[in-house]
Amino acid sequence: QVQLGESGGGLVQAGGSLRLSCAASGNIFSINAMGWYRQAPGKQRELVARIFSGGSTNYADSVKGRFTISRDNTKNTVYLQMNSLKPEDTAVYYCHAYIMRLGSSVYSAYWGQGTQVTVSS
Repeated sequence: QVQLGESGGGLVQAGGSLRLSCAASGNIFSINAMGWYRQAPGKQRELVARIFSGGSTNYADSVKGRFTISRDNTKNTVYLQMNSLKPEDTAVYYCHAYIMRLGSSVYSAYWGQGTQVTVSS
């Protein structure tokens, strides 16, 4: 079993900051990538940021320069530091990871339950 536990969402004023955390736990052999997606009502789920095992990162154009993704491999945890938040950032944020379980030979996708981020004007 593998689970992703998320925390850090909340309500903030525009211009404020939040830090999201996601910790993977269970019978993990390897994590290829961890990251964050978000979905606002009526919109498609979109990639916000991700970080790979080698340390490379990807960001959505809309968050570049404002969000920073990082990881602590010893804790199987990924963080998303969100600064200069805008109302357009309001969404449910989902942790996502590609994880190989102990005894497996493939990576599988895992999703967190989602955490609400609301940015007021």
